[in-house]
Amino acid sequence: MQDPATLAAPPPTATGKSQKEGTKSSVHAILRPRHLTMIALGGIIGASLFVGSGTVIRSVGPAALISYAIGGALVILVMRMLGEMSANRPVVGSFMEYARDGLGEWAGFTIGWLYWYFWVGVVAFEAVIVGRILHEWIPMVPDWSFALAGILLLTMTNLMSLRSFGETEFWLASIKVSAIIVFLIFGTLYVLGLLPNSTGSVANLTAHGFMPHGWTAVLNGVAVVVFSYFGTEIVTMAAAESEQPAKAVAKATNTIVWRIVFFYIGSVAILLMVVPWDELPSQTSPFAFAFGRFGLPAADQVMNAVVLTAALSVLNSGLYSGSRMLFALSKHGYAPPWVEDRNRSGVPWKAILLSTVVGYVAIAANYVAPKVIFDFIMNSAGLVAMFVYAFVALTQWRLRNRMSPAERDGLKLKMWLHPWLNISVLAAVALIVVLMALDPANAPQVWLSLSALAVLLVIFPFVRRRLSNRTSIGQ
Repeated sequence: MQDPATLAAPPPTATGKSQKEGTKSSVHAILRPRHLTMIALGGIIGASLFVGSGTVIRSVGPAALISYAIGGALVILVMRMLGEMSANRPVVGSFMEYARDGLGEWAGFTIGWLYWYFWVGVVAFEAVIVGRILHEWIPMVPDWSFALAGILLLTMTNLMSLRSFGETEFWLASIKVSAIIVFLIFGTLYVLGLLPNSTGSVANLTAHGFMPHGWTAVLNGVAVVVFSYFGTEIVTMAAAESEQPAKAVAKATNTIVWRIVFFYIGSVAILLMVVPWDELPSQTSPFAFAFGRFGLPAADQVMNAVVLTAALSVLNSGLYSGSRMLFALSKHGYAPPWVEDRNRSGVPWKAILLSTVVGYVAIAANYVAPKVIFDFIMNSAGLVAMFVYAFVALTQWRLRNRMSPAERDGLKLKMWLHPWLNISVLAAVALIVVLMALDPANAPQVWLSLSALAVLLVIFPFVRRRLSNRTSIGQ
């Protein structure tokens, strides 16, 4: 039996092509195309869109569309780079594995642990959101118990099998996607004056000032919205456990443009036309507020249910991503070897359980000492998206330069305008980090995230020495 620890296509040949492309890479690679399609669609839709978009719009104005467009362009470029590498060599661990090959072991170790840390923090964050929503519906039950129940439920689905994760994410993502489609349909009819009691409201985009706070606010908005897009890279990790990994990666990468335009920029544009930007709420869901304009009954509760679904979906994906990254780290000795243990379904169960531990600690800390440990976990991982984007741009640049002309010609998916767009991404990342550092609200994320990065860079020489000693003893 092939070792499921690889969970990847066979290594590329001299031409850069897989030796057995189009075949199953592992007996446990059972994610179906429909699973990957919904993982790709749902990965970009989270509570940050349904709720967080109100905060962005109130701080930027209708020009938030520009913020979402710039952030979306950055994600499209990064996904294209990641797609080139993943289509050529699908592997669990994704950009961690590529960073290790392209930049060195220090890069793989650092970005892998940061990414794991980010997702276990997100698991706790989304669990808290689940608890708050359910507590509003059933006040007699404390919200922390709902938070724990949510994380336990999705831990069980991840532990059962890869198929159970895929099925859960398929249905959760389907609800999110359906909600956006319904909103776009009713919103378009409303702004065109085709719904009862609607008079047409396209002019709301400019009637109250398109860029009331200037370009500085627009650029600061980019620093915020770029985190809303984080999660698109999950499909490149999941594709390694699918039936046709290279094909799945290529499809997901090629469709990222319309997904961003349709789901994010399109829905925010409709939102701005339905309701004047200065009337949108920033603490509750602006989508629920807009649904109320359509005359739909119980809009608030319906959108709360959608936000609950979005939170559960991100929690589910976070457990998957964190456990698979930890699994990949263990393969290279960057994490304890027992993390690689799998159950009969081929699921790395110890990696999943370890990824939930921080979540439980963070949930407990959120209720025992609010605004202390929980905020520290979230802020210290706040720049991981920027770190990942920078590492992907540098890694793809390095790996492409190593290829022979024949290998480059054999690539199924190519990054555009190499390496100029790599340089553009790196410059954009640097600008966003600087803007965040200058913004008092975001500065703690910058310094705590840089501190987390520094700690890992200090630890790595000791890890490398331990691995070298182990190799020497083995010889």
